[in-house]
Amino acid sequence: MRQQVLALYLGTSALDAQVVGWSVYDGTGRTRPATGDDDEPPYETGLDALLDGWRLIQAAQLIPPYPGHEYDTSFLKHEFLFEKLDDGSQARTTR
Repeated sequence: MRQQVLALYLGTSALDAQVVGWSVYDGTGRTRPATGDDDEPPYETGLDALLDGWRLIQAAQLIPPYPGHEYDTSFLKHEFLFEKLDDGSQARTTR
């Protein structure tokens, strides 16, 4: 089995919120995605990824902002990690 990993950063902590950032990692070797490959996210929402067969393996930890820092900008905090497992039945590509 090979693993594909999808990190989606959503606008809020809800799975049906809009994707604002993403990363894709393909352990099958069929693709070699890199940051900035696409202008459009692979899915509109985290729920769309679930509907396409991705398994949710980690949801965003909800940490309230420190008082007085509610409007500070920092990292994208609503991160959700998804995976798909591949049995290797499709041919692997190399570059």
